[in-house]
Amino acid sequence: MHYLADKLSVEVLGRFFMLTLVYNEGGALGTSIGSSTYYLISSILILIFVLYYLFVNRNYTRIAYPLAFTAGGAVGNIIDRIRLGRVIDFLDVDFFDINLLGYHLDRWWTFNIADAAISCSIVFLLINVFLTRRRHAADPQESVAD
Repeated sequence: MHYLADKLSVEVLGRFFMLTLVYNEGGALGTSIGSSTYYLISSILILIFVLYYLFVNRNYTRIAYPLAFTAGGAVGNIIDRIRLGRVIDFLDVDFFDINLLGYHLDRWWTFNIADAAISCSIVFLLINVFLTRRRHAADPQESVAD
């Protein structure tokens, strides 16, 4: 166990994967465009939208499962914000460095299981949308239902 820039860290797979305790008062990817209350209220509003969309699409598993993971992740982060006023992040992974238009990132943001569930489900939904559109372009008669 050691301290990395005022954060308690435990190396799991060297410096590639560490458990690092971070209290995140901001939003995803280290954003800080408002107070913790702003993020709590916006998370609740987005959760309501996701739950409605989940209810409407409950019979379409390719949409319903990712939305359920998104809702579950949102609930986890909302619970942290209500209990502590911030979200506890602890998964610290060092993928590749990013250098884009003057922006430099040498270590990825620390995240939690809820963030991973939300991110993975959004990627799955996007892939599904693009594959479904491609399939419909090839055969407009094909059914979307699972």
